[in-house]
Amino acid sequence: MTRVSANIDELLIDHAHCEKKAAGVAMNLMFAYVDHTDLVRAMGDIVQEELSHFRLVLDLLDRRGIRFRKLPPSQYGARLHAMIDKQEPTRAVDRLLVAALIEARSCERFGLLRDHLPDAELAKFFGDLFESEARHHSTYVRLATEFAHEDKVKARLAELAIAESAIIAQGEDLVRLHS
Repeated sequence: MTRVSANIDELLIDHAHCEKKAAGVAMNLMFAYVDHTDLVRAMGDIVQEELSHFRLVLDLLDRRGIRFRKLPPSQYGARLHAMIDKQEPTRAVDRLLVAALIEARSCERFGLLRDHLPDAELAKFFGDLFESEARHHSTYVRLATEFAHEDKVKARLAELAIAESAIIAQGEDLVRLHS
């Protein structure tokens, strides 16, 4: 947590980028699977919520006098996305489950930040976002069952989670939300 506290500006900027990317992922899923009405509606809600979170982070950056700027991203998301199958319908399942894992990891990180940051404003900020990340995770997992049987979805989620833990164990030099 000392490393995070020493680089909180960079972490907050990265968080803004993560919210923007999350909205983009949901929007891409909405366009890719337009014939799945449940998914389209759920992705519309997630897009709006993620963009709202993006705006909240931008507002926080402004209040703190931190300039939003481009940052080199962590390799976490790219490494997870590289595991997505190329063939449908497995591709749809994988895309949804990778999004679910990213949301779960965000939820985990927000909980840690909420519980351990000495800055009360930031602790509250991350705590307020915690629940929506958990909800997004479960939504993505539920929607994956539109493309494959629940048993197959659970098995694939377990496979991807093992691979994700290896990605996290590799670590990164950059201070990022998912590093």
